[in-house]
Amino acid sequence: MPLGQINLPISFGDPSNYRMETLTFKAVGFHGTYHAILGHPCYMKFMAIPNYTYLKLKMSGLGGVIIVTTSFQHAYKCEVECCNHATAIVTSKELAAIRKEVIKEAPEPKWSTGSFKLVEGAKEVLIDPSGSKSKVVHIGIALSSK
Repeated sequence: MPLGQINLPISFGDPSNYRMETLTFKAVGFHGTYHAILGHPCYMKFMAIPNYTYLKLKMSGLGGVIIVTTSFQHAYKCEVECCNHATAIVTSKELAAIRKEVIKEAPEPKWSTGSFKLVEGAKEVLIDPSGSKSKVVHIGIALSSK
């Protein structure tokens, strides 16, 4: 769950050709290897086009196209760092706390596929009319009160 959010002015490029926009970042309360993750809202605001194959981000600037790039070696180093961090979390006490939260939110075990009850007025429809009659789906027009 996000702890909050912050609006920050972000700029790409150099003084001769730059682009600046204010982005809203959500602050989260967990340790990670990333300081910020830019996604579709950022790309839309900057009208940027990411190319994951070549590790480049292109956008229009005041003096032409701005290209943000990195190297495969740097990307690999970041990936190794991320894996090492994940391994540290798995072996730490933090994982026990996460498991407790997950168990609290676990689905009710009584709700299994065998406990499904059809609603009145549901119609049985063959999935493949030319195939087996055992493969059917039930379609209803009303939800039960439960």
